[in-house]
Amino acid sequence: LNLFHHAKLAAMPPKLQSDDGKHVVVRPLAYCAESDIADYADAKAFPIIPCNLCGSQENLQRQVVKEMLVDWERRFPGRVEKIARAMGDIRPSQLADASLFDFASLGHRPDSATADGSDWLRGREDGD
Repeated sequence: LNLFHHAKLAAMPPKLQSDDGKHVVVRPLAYCAESDIADYADAKAFPIIPCNLCGSQENLQRQVVKEMLVDWERRFPGRVEKIARAMGDIRPSQLADASLFDFASLGHRPDSATADGSDWLRGREDGD
């Protein structure tokens, strides 16, 4: 949802510490497929508790994106898993974040943690 509606590459991680450091949210089933969770819940006959706060209402954007992902998975098997795995393999130097890389001069921003790619872009391996 962040990508499609807020133009941000962001998601809630399996363990999230609040900005003030006082609280931690743990998502123990973050790496489980929703269908596996549903199958397990059915097998154990867990009761279904309705919730209208978590995206179960009709016509919400969360449902629209879910349907889009289901369609992608049907047409391109494995795509959803690859998207999920990509969120765990972020490469900031290969993104277009101007706060990390100075695209105007092709140099490294001194306050950034990413490597300077200007020598490589100019065909020099080790700053020669």
